[in-house]
Amino acid sequence: MTVVTRLRGKYDVVAREAAKFGAVGALNTVLDFAVLNLLVFGFGLQPLRSKVISTVVAATSSYLMNRHWTFRHREQGDVRREYVLFFLLNAVGLGISLLVLAAVRYGLDQDGALAINAANVVGIGLGTVFRFWSYRRYVWTKTGAVAGAADEGDVVAAVALDVAEH
Repeated sequence: MTVVTRLRGKYDVVAREAAKFGAVGALNTVLDFAVLNLLVFGFGLQPLRSKVISTVVAATSSYLMNRHWTFRHREQGDVRREYVLFFLLNAVGLGISLLVLAAVRYGLDQDGALAINAANVVGIGLGTVFRFWSYRRYVWTKTGAVAGAADEGDVVAAVALDVAEH
């Protein structure tokens, strides 16, 4: 097998994963927006609390779709480990979204629908890049790869393993 053939094969896999991940993300982004807007503008809940709830709902849906469709060809291990890592990494993605939302709401003192939704778009976009990279590296990866990364000094892998074990 030539180097070009191997690279083409790897590119094809990443491109398919990215396309599926994007479709899952788009669907769950709509779900996130719907829940966020329902809670903030329908029920009058505080935006940050609403964002946490909308993220948990969308992340649960996303986990199931990604596990059974986007990354189904990858080696799948213990569901508990995957689920814990998935939600740990989603918590980081949520933190990214919350920082953007808090900056707009409290830093810029903007609380209108356009400002809240624009902040949500930016936060989701930044979080999505992190999630795609981290899911491929830590959640749906070869058995022992996360442990190997932790052994090599990868702090995220070490924390993820520690959380998954407890």
